[in-house]
Amino acid sequence: MFNFGMTEVMIIAIVGLIVIGPERLPRVARTLGHLFGRMQRYVSDIKDDISREVELDELRKLQSSMKEAAQEIEQSVSKQVNLIEDEVQQAESDTRQSVEEAVQPVAGINLMHSLNPPDSPGEETAKLENATPEPAPQANSDSVAKSSGPTDKQA
Repeated sequence: MFNFGMTEVMIIAIVGLIVIGPERLPRVARTLGHLFGRMQRYVSDIKDDISREVELDELRKLQSSMKEAAQEIEQSVSKQVNLIEDEVQQAESDTRQSVEEAVQPVAGINLMHSLNPPDSPGEETAKLENATPEPAPQANSDSVAKSSGPTDKQA
């Protein structure tokens, strides 16, 4: 802080010895040492306070920038969520419309068999037994002979 050399200190000590006297000089030197130490501690405390304030300022700036970044991210995420929700709702609407359009032509068909199931399993088999079978188509005898392979009688 003060740039005193050895010669300056010696000159100050000689002047102090002459002015103050040899009896009070040690007490004055001790008092000056204490005052000088207090001054150094005070200056050191002020420097520490200033550096803490600077660090605190930097931390506040960092905190505000982090809050801004968090808000931007939150807004971006909520915007994307809203966009996705809108797309899902649109897809749901399109799907419902497609299903309704696909069902509309089928809506007029009478589906009595699927709507009215038989009361008992026996009724359905009875209906099938009473049904008249369709006649089988008559085959030409020439075509039968050509299509059939060798029989046991021919072999």
